[in-house]
Amino acid sequence: MTHATAPAASPSSPAPPAVQKDGRTSERSVGRRLLARPEVGALIAAVGVYVFFFAVAPSFRDVSALSTVLYQASVMGIMALPVALLMIGGEFDLSAGVAVTTSALTAAILSFQLTMNVWTGVFVALLVSLAVGAFNGWLLIKTGLPSFLVTLGSFLVLQGANLAVTKIFTGNVASDSIADMDGFDQAKKIFASDFSIGGVSFKITIVYWLVFAAAATWLLLRTKFGNWIFAVGGSKESARAVGVPVDFTKIALFMGVGAGAWFVGMHLLFSFNTVQSGEGVGNEFLYIIAAVIGGCLLTGGYGSAIGPVIGAFIFGMVSQGIVYANWNPDWFKAFLGVMLLVAALVNLWVRRQATRR
Repeated sequence: MTHATAPAASPSSPAPPAVQKDGRTSERSVGRRLLARPEVGALIAAVGVYVFFFAVAPSFRDVSALSTVLYQASVMGIMALPVALLMIGGEFDLSAGVAVTTSALTAAILSFQLTMNVWTGVFVALLVSLAVGAFNGWLLIKTGLPSFLVTLGSFLVLQGANLAVTKIFTGNVASDSIADMDGFDQAKKIFASDFSIGGVSFKITIVYWLVFAAAATWLLLRTKFGNWIFAVGGSKESARAVGVPVDFTKIALFMGVGAGAWFVGMHLLFSFNTVQSGEGVGNEFLYIIAAVIGGCLLTGGYGSAIGPVIGAFIFGMVSQGIVYANWNPDWFKAFLGVMLLVAALVNLWVRRQATRR
């Protein structure tokens, strides 16, 4: 019986064609992946600003100057974080600045007028702040109006109420001092205390700022809610089609801004014992600027929590660096505007480089 055998492959047989890879399947380089991070542009800008003021302002090099810069950045950055999350979710809040003052005035006036422990005012202020955020989100969803119009209306309402209510209860434009009331010292230790490192005093807000930034990063990158934020910011219709609770996500993000306003308001109240009813106007733009410099897009769906931290740090360096350089502080807003435009252009370039094949 004979057995048929397969012919051996000839050494000269052509090799199978190599699989061609297109741009969709090719691996991006490490540098390209780094450029895809939203905060890279802000980091480049921060290094440039630091080197600039380090060179032109000798007093900027002191550790005490760093403490002041970090304090300015922390107060701005604590609010910039929830504002950035809201922007990633496709919305923004123009009432964030005056909401800080509303929270502080609520705690101060309620505690003083009712002669209660200041912690009562603190908790009521938290409820008011969350309610304002929830109302903004609810009105946005029910009416379908742009967040610009909804929160602009809230801004005007809160601004007028801050002044009018304060005058009704105190007869002037500032709240009464609560420094001698029960619970003040304990609340001051939590919201406005200092700590020392190497003989240099630092504000506790710096620690809170970094902790909140770590928590926001974890929320965005490691939780289902973080996925929802990116989804509703990219396209709320598509997000709703795949089961994302769009309404809940947006209301929660607005309430997050309210919680941030409450915390910063408590810091200001227990730092200065009293609050001016006209404060906070214009700060909402600074929060948005810090987020934009940090890589967040006004169109939503793109950004990080680290970016606003860097953006707030740039704000702190600019605000204090101008002083240490003995420049006219009237140039601060102009310098900040230039930084905003430069950061926007850098972010645009970084995104284009990251998406090139």
